[in-house]
Amino acid sequence: MDNKITYHNDERLTFEEYADFLTRTDLGNQYPQEDFMQRIPTLLKNYDVGITARDEQGVLLGACLGVTDFAYYLFVIDLGVARGYERKGIGTRLIRMAHEAAGGEQRICMVLDAATEARTFYEKAGFEHWQSIMVYDREPWTEMQLTPEKLAQFKKQAHQD
Repeated sequence: MDNKITYHNDERLTFEEYADFLTRTDLGNQYPQEDFMQRIPTLLKNYDVGITARDEQGVLLGACLGVTDFAYYLFVIDLGVARGYERKGIGTRLIRMAHEAAGGEQRICMVLDAATEARTFYEKAGFEHWQSIMVYDREPWTEMQLTPEKLAQFKKQAHQD
């Protein structure tokens, strides 16, 4: 299934690699374009759990990033798999490894905000819908499709600022 894929625990990703990865997944669609070039590096600096999947050449194929207290909760920030590698068990393995890294399913409740398109995956992975989750969000949020061209535009604009 994924025998040529290696998984890594606690790997720190660079902005360049992660931004490129986002253009090859549907994850890039979940981020607003406001302050993208400043916020992604902050995200990458501050996650507690980082599980990655790479091919034989070291190319990033999947990532699961989360924040945790290592006592009760793991909030999954991102779980993504590069297009063309979905439905090969990579996402399932990433989420299981992240759960284990945070303390395991007997101790840690995993929480996430699932994109509509990903809900079936999470349901099959054992997640349930909770009615008690509350959100306070006043951030301007302009949706975008993160493409290599859009990423290049962000980089160019960041160098001009």
